[in-house]
Parts: sequence; structure tokens; C-alpha cells
Amino acid sequence: MFGRLTLEAFQHEPSQNSAVIGMFVTGIAIVSLLFYLKRWKWLWNEWLTTVDPKKIGIMYIVVTLIMFLKGFADALMMRLQQALSVGDAHGFISATHFQEVFSAHGTTMIFFVGMGAIFGLMNLIIPLQIGARDVAFPFLNATGFWLFASAALLTLVSLTIGDFSAAGWLAYPPLSGLKYSPDEGVDYWIWVVQIAGIGSTLAGINFLVTILKMRCPGMTLMKMPIFVWSVLCAVILVIFAFPILTATLFMLALDRYLDMHFFTVEGGGNFMLYVNLIWAWGHPEVYILILPIFGVFSEVVPTFSEKRLFGYASMVWALVMITFFAFIVWLHHFFTMGASPGVNAFFGVTTMLIAIPTGVKIFNWLFTKFRGRVHFTSPMLWFFAFVLNFSVAGMTGILLSSPPVDYQVHNSLFLIAHFHGMVIGGVLFGFFSGFTYWFPKFTGFFLDEKLNRYAFWCWLSGFLLAFMPLYMLGFMGATRRLDHYEASTGWHPLFVLVGIGAFIILCGATIQFFGLFWSIKNRKKHWDHTGGDPWNGRTLEWSTPSPPPIYNFAIIPVVDQRDPLWAVKRGQAPKIKQKYEDIYLPVNTPVGLYIGFCSLIFGFAMTWHVFWLALASFAAIIICLIIRLSGKDEFEVFTAKEIKKAELSRQEI
Repeated sequence: MFGRLTLEAFQHEPSQNSAVIGMFVTGIAIVSLLFYLKRWKWLWNEWLTTVDPKKIGIMYIVVTLIMFLKGFADALMMRLQQALSVGDAHGFISATHFQEVFSAHGTTMIFFVGMGAIFGLMNLIIPLQIGARDVAFPFLNATGFWLFASAALLTLVSLTIGDFSAAGWLAYPPLSGLKYSPDEGVDYWIWVVQIAGIGSTLAGINFLVTILKMRCPGMTLMKMPIFVWSVLCAVILVIFAFPILTATLFMLALDRYLDMHFFTVEGGGNFMLYVNLIWAWGHPEVYILILPIFGVFSEVVPTFSEKRLFGYASMVWALVMITFFAFIVWLHHFFTMGASPGVNAFFGVTTMLIAIPTGVKIFNWLFTKFRGRVHFTSPMLWFFAFVLNFSVAGMTGILLSSPPVDYQVHNSLFLIAHFHGMVIGGVLFGFFSGFTYWFPKFTGFFLDEKLNRYAFWCWLSGFLLAFMPLYMLGFMGATRRLDHYEASTGWHPLFVLVGIGAFIILCGATIQFFGLFWSIKNRKKHWDHTGGDPWNGRTLEWSTPSPPPIYNFAIIPVVDQRDPLWAVKRGQAPKIKQKYEDIYLPVNTPVGLYIGFCSLIFGFAMTWHVFWLALASFAAIIICLIIRLSGKDEFEVFTAKEIKKAELSRQEI
């Protein structure tokens, strides 16, 4: 009845038991607080059943922050183990558990921190920047989020029941096959990634249609904000890349569940097929994460330089070229696998070419600042840190694009340093910049600037100390997944430096979380008294109140320039008819939540081979979809009279 689930699945190492206890205590405290404050009805009506993209965006970011704590704890465990496990000492976790932590860290950070941060910003900003009241498919958007959240919860369940995959965050066969990974770990990984990937695909479809079909009058493609362009390119990559991931994981599942042989050599399969497919998704995924960050900085830099963005057209074409090249460079991830010199040369050259449009963006941002009135606010500080770290990571990427160089350092910590320079120095620093920049728009108050600066300097110094030595360790021969090494290698001092850097980053992250709660507690002190435009913004989101009303715009704006709000401020914008109309917005629905919950049960049941439960939960998903799609759409009506009254009262304030 319970498949392979036994009491042994609840037995773990002491370090893992501590994490499980901490997770349960935190969960009980949150539930108790909700009961104490009597907020369950509020939580259900306002958040769990919402289809408002602004609230969905906030929920994305909440899940992202929770998963960041989990993924960062994994990173600290790895760095502490590597600093302690040298010579006769063997650290505090076993080799097998280290590989699980390694795999869980990569999976968590890419699929739930990186993707969650990006989709959170998309939901918060895109409708406002294009002058729309909603997204194209609100229910699809909510369903995509709940699939994302359920996959994140399944990752946390794997911490409590059973073990996670030890086959790496991309689960290469044959290591991920039944022969070498017969337990439940790889199955957990398959269903976590599969559910999250389907949710990302649905969200990508929603935002593609939203951008193409719901722009306000006058906003042609070449008048869209660069952030919107960056998201458009990213979701095109999502729509083309994530189905490849879905198909690849489906074939791996068939290998494991039905003894098929897509990737098992002894059965006539080919594991290189998996490597090709996973990187045909994996390399576009890197640009799915970084492209919206390019858009973030294209909003932050002009605003805090008080200048129009330099080279708008070249920025757009750079985004388009990066999107194109993202799909034709995947083979550089396995230069060591024995391809012909001609194939390696082609992918090496195309990898070098992708640096050109990326370099264009760096120079455009720098030229935007040139002779501008640059304000050194915390969003701009994150930009300066990004330029430093992303440039270093980009130059090492050029090195790795050369097959002979890559052959020497491919499986070393040099590659880890390069990748984290792109993801932390690029994606995460960019998210911090965007989060700080747009925070007052959705809350009505600022984050504490002093604490932001303290956190910034901890992150920057800690990052440099944690990852620059990895370049040296890579050249010295230190490989990935290394949980123990001999003292004679001479690596130990550098690993200690890396560990110190990681704990400095921990200080920065702690200050950020404290600063978030401190700012909320003292929000009256940090209140935005400008009415919604604290930074002298240039795009449409700053023309709305802070926080924006549920309908975003009482009157749909009409634009004829790339910086529509600046045009309004200078009296150069087209006049808008002050005519209020009834607004129809979709009502809340719990169906997306139900689908997410059933997906969680389905993934857990498939992991433990409880097939009757898997079948029942899958049937429940189908029933939810049938009920939802066969019913009539229901809308909440905001009458023109109500809207006019609300807008006039807001103007008086």
C-alpha cells in the first residue's frame, strides 16, 4: 500500500536531523501565529486563491527567499566540509550526504531561487510597464506559480523523508540510472524538476502573450521598456527550451520505472543523448536567468543617472542576438566528450561571439552614466558590483570557450567559480538591485538604506573571498564534488579562505533579512511621500500609486515615446481622455492551488512507487482542469463611479 516507503526513510544523519527539526519548529510557529492572529480567512481570500499578478509576484519572491535559505545552508555545509575535511580529518558529513547536498544546492538555486526571482519580478513589473491591468491568462499564471511552489515543497519533503539525488543537479546517466542510483533520490529530483519545469512553461506562455497582445495604445515593440524586451526574449527561450527538459526527464523516468533504455548503454541506449538534450535546455536556461537582469539594470542605470538609456536600438538587438546564440552553443558544456575538431571549433567560435552583444550592453550602461548625475543608491551599488563580477566571469567564459583550455579545467573548481560569477555576480546581484528599486512601488515604503549598504559590502567582499580562490584551486587540480583531500595538495589554506568568504556572505544575507523585517516594522519612518514616484522614474509603473490598485490603471495610458513618464513630466505626452469606464477583473479561484497540491502528492507518490495514490492525484488534476475549463469565467466589476471616487480621493491625499 505504501510502495517503497518504510520507517527507514525517516532516519538521517545528525546534521540533516537538525535541519528537519528546525524546519518543523518554524512551520509550527507560523501556523500557531496564524491561529493566534486569526488570519486564516485573510490568507485564503487575499493570497492563496488570488489571480492578481502583483500578489502572485510577491508569493514567488516569498518562496524564493525560503528556498534561498535552504540552498544557502547547503552551500555553507559544503564549504565548511571542504575547510575541515583534510588529511586525517573527515569533516562532519559523510561522502554520500555531501553528494546529496551538492545536488540539492544546484537544483534549489537554479530552479527555485533563480527562476523564482525572475518570475516574481515579471509578475510585479510587466503588466505595469506595458500599461495593462492584468496578464493575458490569470488562471494559467496562478497555476504556474502553484506548480512552482509545490515542487519547492517537494524538495523540502525530500529533506525529511528519504534522501535526495546524489547524481548532481543535472543527473547525468549512467550515474542517475537504476544500476548506480537504485534508491528514491533521483526519482525525487525527476519529479521536483518536472513539476517546476511545467509551471515555468505555463508562466512563459502567459507572459509571451501578455507582452505581445496587451500593450497599451501607442506602445510599439520599439517603444517598450528594455526590461519588457528582456523578459520577452527570456520567455521565448522558456517556451522553446523547457519542453526539451520535460521530454528528457520523461525519458529518464521511463528508463527508471519501466526499464526502457534511452540512456543505458547496456540496453542499447546512449547516455550522450541525455547530455545533448539536457544542455540543449541547460544553456538557454542560463540566459533565461540573466536576460531579465540585463533588463533590470537597463531600468536602474538611466533612472539613477538621470539620463535616457544610451543606445536603445543596439540594446534591443543585443538581446535578440543573445537569444539566438543561446540555442547554438550548448555543446561547449561537453567539449571533453570526444566531438570532432570541426564541431568543437564551431561551438567555440559561437561561444566567443555571444560575448559581443553582452559587451555592447556593458558599454551602453557605462555610456548612460557618462556625464549623468549618478546617484550612488543601493540599487546602483549592486550594479557596480555586477559590472565587476560579471566582467570577470565573462572573461573566464571566453577562456572556457577554447576547447583546449576547457579540456584542462572543465571538471575543476575553475568552472564553479566562473558559473557562480555569472549566477551570483549576475543574477542574484541583479535581483537585489531590482528588488530594492521596485520595493517602494509595491509596499509604499523603502528598505532601510543603511542596512542595505552594510549587506552590499558583506556580499561583495564575501563573494570575492569565496570564489576568487576557486579559480586558483581549479588550476591547482581541485575538482568538483570534492568532500575530502590530502594535506599534501596545499589546497587547505585556500579552502579556509573560501569558507571565511561564505560566512561573510552569510552576514550579508542575515543583514538583508533583518533589514527587511526592520523596514516593515518601521515602515512609517521609511514611507514614500511622493505618491508613487520616489526615484523620478521614466516608465509607466511609476505613474501609478504605491502600492498600485488592483486594476493598476484607472485609465489606460497612451504613449508615443520610449520614456512615457518623463514625457508626461515635460509636458510632451499625448493627452488622455479623463473618462472612467467599468473595469472587469477575474475573481479569485482556488483551482490553481488544488492543482499544485495534487501535483505535490503525485510527485511524492511516484517517488515512492505508491502508484494508486499517484493515479488518484493525477485524476484529481484532470478533474480540476475539466471543471475549471468547462465553466464560465467570472469577473469582479469595478464601476466607473467607484473608480472615479477612489482616484479623486487619492489625488486629494
